[in-house]
Amino acid sequence: MSTGTTGTADPAGTAGRRREQRGWYFYDFACSVYSTSVLTVFLGPYLTSIAKAAADAEGFVHPLGIPVRAGSLFAYAVSASIVVAVVVMPVVGAAADRTGRKKPLLAAAAYTGATATACMFFLDGQRYLLGAFLLIVANASISVSMALYNAYLPQIATPEERDAVSSRGWAFGYTSGAFVLVLNLVLYTGHDSFGLSESDAVRICIASAGVWWGAFALVPLRRLRDRRVEPGGDGAVGSGWRQLRATLRDMRRHPLTLSFLLAYLVYNDGIQTVISQASLYGSEELGLDQTTLITAVLLVQVLAVAGALGMGRLARLYGAKRTILVSLAAWTLILAAAYVLPSDTPVFFYVLAAAIGLVMGGSQALSRSLFSHLIPRGKEAEYFSAYEMSDRGLSWLGPLVFGLGYQLTDSYRDAILSLVLFFAVGSVLLARVPVRAAVAAAGNPVPERI
Repeated sequence: MSTGTTGTADPAGTAGRRREQRGWYFYDFACSVYSTSVLTVFLGPYLTSIAKAAADAEGFVHPLGIPVRAGSLFAYAVSASIVVAVVVMPVVGAAADRTGRKKPLLAAAAYTGATATACMFFLDGQRYLLGAFLLIVANASISVSMALYNAYLPQIATPEERDAVSSRGWAFGYTSGAFVLVLNLVLYTGHDSFGLSESDAVRICIASAGVWWGAFALVPLRRLRDRRVEPGGDGAVGSGWRQLRATLRDMRRHPLTLSFLLAYLVYNDGIQTVISQASLYGSEELGLDQTTLITAVLLVQVLAVAGALGMGRLARLYGAKRTILVSLAAWTLILAAAYVLPSDTPVFFYVLAAAIGLVMGGSQALSRSLFSHLIPRGKEAEYFSAYEMSDRGLSWLGPLVFGLGYQLTDSYRDAILSLVLFFAVGSVLLARVPVRAAVAAAGNPVPERI
């Protein structure tokens, strides 16, 4: 076991720990703008329009000679970025734990992603290949950087602090996402008054997310510090894949940690699918216009701040596991409400968006903090790479079920209802995890409430 790389923060260094925590929050503040403005709102429709402009008479583009329907390019690029991230994340995590130098790796991932996002300003005409390439780079980079960022949590917060610290991080992210989205919408809706074309406004909105990401990433990179590890062992570069295999073998020695990861994989897949498909459901099934959908995304961002902080408080009173289970029940009720939601009624869609916002941040923040208790000391980056893979790299199953639900029933209502399965199964799996025993089995102190 490494000395100096502990799974808990040093209680004697309270001031230094608080400084690191405040810096840590700002990485969520920096990169969440990419997830909100770029991935959720602007890039999908814009990249699709560029691909359609370059398509042949049958509606196909031909990257590398492969016929691809223009409307599918965005989805395929996102899928490709997930594959890249799944390959890179465990290797980077192993390198971080072997060397103890998370910060240079975090900087490399953050600025690779921020640069790729800023370069999206040059997407115009028929440059769909450039757009797909930049999307793959940016999306893979944010996944890698989040794995490294999450791995700091057990080192900068005591076990009793982690639910609150994790929740504040999510709240910072949702705050920045909402703030920048407001600025983007002002620019986008008033582009004529600024002397810009619609395309120019979209490209500025997208590229500004990269500038924001890079600028505010300086705060955590200045305040976070690396921990020393014992010398010895193979070099990180030469042993990346061997370390990955060793990590997987090591995780089998902690079956309770794996049980939590399985539960998280299932219910988080449901969460991510609801988030990604909500706009499609609103437009295709409920007949809502684009302005309503974008405003609903903004509402989700604003209320997710309150949700993350509020559920963090509930976790301190009742424990993270119990609070997560309550949130999963709330997600199930949200899907049931979506199933019966009447068409052409924006007010009801806003109510649904508000409910999503209130439970979304807390569900994810508390899952992250709970997992941080289940990691053996000195394995933070490797295990959080596996966690990030569960969060991002395996998020294809929910959309597949949603798509099959629509294909088999020709109804988006039936498709959205099919996602209840993820929350039901995830709740059962999580309820069966004895989290106190899991924390002890990982060699960590057991908090009073968990």
